[in-house]
Amino acid sequence: MRTPADLDWLPEPEPGTPVCLGFDGSENNDWTAIRAETYDGYNFTPRFGPDERPTIWNPDEHGGRIPRAEVMVAMEEIVDRFPLGRLYADPQDWYSEIGDWALEFGENHVSEWPTNKIPRMFEAIKRFETDLVTGRTSHDGCPITTVHMANARKVPKPAQRYVLGKPAGADHQKIDATMASILAHEAAADARAAGWGAPRPPSRVVVLRR
Repeated sequence: MRTPADLDWLPEPEPGTPVCLGFDGSENNDWTAIRAETYDGYNFTPRFGPDERPTIWNPDEHGGRIPRAEVMVAMEEIVDRFPLGRLYADPQDWYSEIGDWALEFGENHVSEWPTNKIPRMFEAIKRFETDLVTGRTSHDGCPITTVHMANARKVPKPAQRYVLGKPAGADHQKIDATMASILAHEAAADARAAGWGAPRPPSRVVVLRR
């Protein structure tokens, strides 16, 4: 049965739409999430499998551990459906899988992006916040991601910076889909700056007359 939150969940883009991806993975405590963003800033949770499940995994639903094989299948399905611009992936606990993705999808498309690097993460969060407020990026209404975004708290760090964390004393209030959203947005923003998705100038045809 669909809940009211599900009814506000917008659909995926059409297959063939180029995307950039963000991946935040865990082993057996935090959740694992893949989020995507289109060239025009639509940030969404892809679905996978015959029952179109969201690409967000709660280890409690899988015997206490993230189902790595299922995550790999989901990533392959996403990239098969949506041409990949860039994938930014937090390498914690997932170094080998990220290496496999680099080999499969191309090293120029896949990058390790550690979320524990405070200066870099702070700038990514700021860009994401600003682009949400100004409408440069939009959110699909994924109910899981909505909860994770509501859970996220700013944790102060030196040099007037901050990162995102869970509410104090509430380890069960996860934020992993938020982190994946930020990584997808950062990947898309960097890719756009490098020319990804830029419209090609119209070709000119020169007719030689005798």
